[in-house]
Amino acid sequence: MSDLHNILEHDDELSAEELLKYLQGNLSDKERHETEKKLVDSPFADEALQGLQAFKNKKNIQKYVDELNKQLQKQTTQKKKRQQKRKLKGMDWLMITIVIVLLLCFLGYWAIHLQQSIKKNAIENTTNKK
Repeated sequence: MSDLHNILEHDDELSAEELLKYLQGNLSDKERHETEKKLVDSPFADEALQGLQAFKNKKNIQKYVDELNKQLQKQTTQKKKRQQKRKLKGMDWLMITIVIVLLLCFLGYWAIHLQQSIKKNAIENTTNKK
């Protein structure tokens, strides 16, 4: 499904071209039989066929399909752009948070070490005076 021009294309499923040819009656008996087998096996393709049969003007179906594919591609592109923007913004805050936490850990360690060294010096000074 890397090609957004054909949203129905899978290895053994019904392609958009086959579906349109079936709808327009441009298939041989053997091809029509194979297509009907695929329709029975795929509820998605069957629903797509039912939706396409609802169109009154069968000649404009390809134009509708192309328009839908363009809209789908536009929406997925916009969604990817929004995700990338969010990802970068979230990454900035994540890095700032990590730096702050590490800084606080270092300052805490330094304060504790300084406190212990002051106590140690005070104890040594009191023992030296005696």
